[in-house]
Amino acid sequence: MPKPLPDGMQITVIHGVYDCKSAMPTMQMATDHYSIGYIVSGDRRAITPLFSYSYHAGDVALSPPLLFHQTVSESSAPYERYMIKFAPSMLQPLKEHADENIIDTLYNEHVCHFNKTSQAKILGMFQDMYEEFNKQHPYTELILQGMLLRLFTTVWEERLPEKTAVCHNTRLTEPIIDALYYMEANYNKNLTLEELAQKTHLSTAYFSRLFSAQLGKSFSEYLSSIRLRHVQTLLTQSDKSVMDIALETGYCNGDYLSAQFKKRVGMTPSEYRKKHHDNTPSPKQ
Repeated sequence: MPKPLPDGMQITVIHGVYDCKSAMPTMQMATDHYSIGYIVSGDRRAITPLFSYSYHAGDVALSPPLLFHQTVSESSAPYERYMIKFAPSMLQPLKEHADENIIDTLYNEHVCHFNKTSQAKILGMFQDMYEEFNKQHPYTELILQGMLLRLFTTVWEERLPEKTAVCHNTRLTEPIIDALYYMEANYNKNLTLEELAQKTHLSTAYFSRLFSAQLGKSFSEYLSSIRLRHVQTLLTQSDKSVMDIALETGYCNGDYLSAQFKKRVGMTPSEYRKKHHDNTPSPKQ
């Protein structure tokens, strides 16, 4: 379970740099706080019983209390983030004087994307809050509350209209959540339906039916979608060749990857790379 807020505190601000493969080994949820974080570098995938979503450098990720979720790395990039955890009462002025739907809408979106200029501005706001938190003087929480309200209004006004969360066909059961987590962590290996069924202690036939019913895709289709998602990340955030990306993501060769990518995405890997370039801002000095 994520650590609760320290006794007597309404808000904490954390900055951390983690190994690229750091992950949550089990489903967890916060019980007493909201969280909002800025991703400085790295790529993550969150799995919940009802939906899954990815977030990357330059994104803001939000998690409400009582949301069961599990995260896993999506790339080899170091994972650096700023995280703010706060009691629900910290947002009360925003609900009273603005619109309560702002909070509900943002937390229902889970991830917000921004253009390069907004990314730099929002990163600066997180860094300023981190500096203020570490001063720990008598008025720290009051000052941080004002900064938090400004942060939320900025995120609300400057986020791009892109949706990230993908809903599952139905609520995922524990065996399928375990299977998804294993697939996300080992997508570049030669995974088989039989291997996943064995790991979840189900027969192959029953696991296959359960997987398709809950996710709306077969095992092979879902594995292919995971691999393509990683290919897209590497195309936009690295200068690796298509052949190197193919080997890294579980495809047998660059030609096969290119054919599958064109079939599913509608453009070649090189066309996709040209269209979607990395907009990660430089960290504030």
